[in-house]
Order: sequence, then structure tokens, then C-alpha cells
Amino acid sequence: MRPLWIGGQAGCGKSTVARILARRHGLRWYNADTRTWAHRDRALRAGDPDARRFEELDPVERWRRPVPELLRMSLHHVRGPMVAEDVRGLPAPLTIAEGTTVTPRVTGDDPAVWLLASRATRVARLAGRGLGEGQLALYLELAEVVAAEVRAAGAPVITVDDRDVAATVAAVEELFAEPLAAGPKAEGPQERRALLREANAAIIEQCRGFSSRPWANVELSQIRRGFGCECGDPGCLAEVELAVCDYAPPVLAPGHTPTG
Repeated sequence: MRPLWIGGQAGCGKSTVARILARRHGLRWYNADTRTWAHRDRALRAGDPDARRFEELDPVERWRRPVPELLRMSLHHVRGPMVAEDVRGLPAPLTIAEGTTVTPRVTGDDPAVWLLASRATRVARLAGRGLGEGQLALYLELAEVVAAEVRAAGAPVITVDDRDVAATVAAVEELFAEPLAAGPKAEGPQERRALLREANAAIIEQCRGFSSRPWANVELSQIRRGFGCECGDPGCLAEVELAVCDYAPPVLAPGHTPTG
């Protein structure tokens, strides 16, 4: 059972596409962003100097560092093998994994695609994320690194500049048609709901990992996130915004009930 991979630049819709396909087809969704702090902890234990440098700097000082240093501290290439190890150790059903750290070297011969866009499109899409100057500079530089890696590998690309979410999902779904048909997929509503709870639990762990940092300026109780509705309906894309500490399964959007 080989996972499906979606890589690409920030702001191109990787998470949105993967979430929709996972719900539609009954797949496990692995979002590399939710493992950021777990991976950073692994790198720290391994003595990685860039991981240590990231933690030593307070956020204001960190994001004033030169872009090449920010790129090293992003652990882009360090985290790739960790992502591969995570994903290839997951049980059935089929996993759809996504993230900027998904590179051709990570995916090997598995089914994979990369979502890319022009700089103008990416800047416009990232504008709503409230990024600081240093964060945006890192995202834009990392986008160039990703594009170069994909071009060098001759890997499959979908350009999303002129595609809305539905069109991008359709293009990825068409590319993955054969492995999606082969599965394995969630066998019923109960397994679908369990996969949704698993994805929501990963969000909570991400928030815990962040708030536990000595330099973090926010308590876990102050963090709010959007959690996927756990009704299990393949067509449901609803999200429920909650304080992380208030999450208790099943999370259901208004008017939704568990299917099956």
C-alpha cells in the first residue's frame, strides 16, 4: 500500500485538496504541518544545530535573521525523512500526505503531485495569513527551493494560478484515479469518523507542541482552531471553531449527526 503525496509551495492549496479527497474517499489525512513541533523535538534530540538555533532565538529576533539562515532553521530537508518515516508507518486505509516538506526525494516512486503557482498568486493567497515580513520572506524563498527540486526531478506538477479549489481537487483526483480506486479505503461510517478524530487530534498535538515552547507567548487555553466535523458524511466539509482545550469528540457542525 503506497501513500498518495501532495507537495508544493505555500498558498497553493495542498491541505485543502488533501482534506477534501480524504473525506470524499475515506482516506487517512497526514498534514505535515501538524507534526512540525514533534519533528523539531526529534531534531533537537539528534543535536541538529539549526533546530537548536531556532529555539534559542526569541520570535522577534528570529524573524529578523537573514533569509538563508531562516531557510536552514526551517529544517526543510531535515524533516523530509521524518515525514516519510511517519507516513510509511501508518496502517490502512490509504494515506494522503501533504506538506511543503514533501519533496521528490521523500516520495520516491509513490504516486505524487506538486501544486505550484506564480509568485503573484502566492503572495495574494498568503496575504490573509497575517504573516510577518520575515515569515513571508521565508515562504517565498522556500517556494523557489520547492520549485527547483520539482523541476530537477521532472516530477508531476499542477499549476493552480487559474484554478479554484474545485478545479484543483478535480485535477489531483484525476491524476490519482487508479490508486484511489484500488484503496484500501475506510470500510464504513465508524472508520470514517475515527479518521476524522485522528486528524483533529493531530491539530491539538500541534498546538500543544507550540504552546510548550519557552518562548511561546500564548497558553494552550488561549488557542482556537478549526476542527473538521466528525459526522462522517463523505460530502461534509464543515469545520467547527473551538478553543483547543474545549475539543471533545464527537465534534459536530450545527445540524449534523453521526452517519450510519
